[in-house]
Amino acid sequence: MYKQLFESIHEIVSLTDDEWELCKNSFRPKRMLKRQFLLQEGDVCRDLAFVETGALYSYTVDSDGNKHVIRFAFEGWWMANLHSFFTGKPTRLNIEVLEECELLLLDRDNHEKLLDEVPAYERYHRIIVQNAYVAIQQRVENALGLTAEEKYERLLEQNPEFLNRVPLNLVASYLGVTPETLSRVRANFGQ
Repeated sequence: MYKQLFESIHEIVSLTDDEWELCKNSFRPKRMLKRQFLLQEGDVCRDLAFVETGALYSYTVDSDGNKHVIRFAFEGWWMANLHSFFTGKPTRLNIEVLEECELLLLDRDNHEKLLDEVPAYERYHRIIVQNAYVAIQQRVENALGLTAEEKYERLLEQNPEFLNRVPLNLVASYLGVTPETLSRVRANFGQ
């Protein structure tokens, strides 16, 4: 436990042994089983979740009961609803376990304490939030401007693990296409 977190932080910043101990002790481990919810619509997001092992995904559900996948998180990735986490307002998102997970949870008080007491952690957090913003902006641009084939090709380039770990119906939802369209596109790619 904590191996992925250590690597994630140290890819971006260097921590002293004391700073790492403070970081490590600020998180609480949680194991979750497939199909459990880390967060459900209407709840307030109380924790930032770092994925040590396994996978999660976030989605909304429309009035017809259709899932609209927003994002996935695998080992070394973060997952939360930042709007709810920082405002204390209920979320519209669901965060569900896709594969059995070992998570490291960081509540708001401990997060703020780390930001105040460990400047390198603050830099790390700023960089991951900045990178997440860029990724979301790119995802929106892709959703609005690319064909189904182009979206799938980008997914293969940027996140090939999705196809080995994520059911195709969720991949289709993530790409904003029907499962039938995804099937056709995959056939064109010889898959």
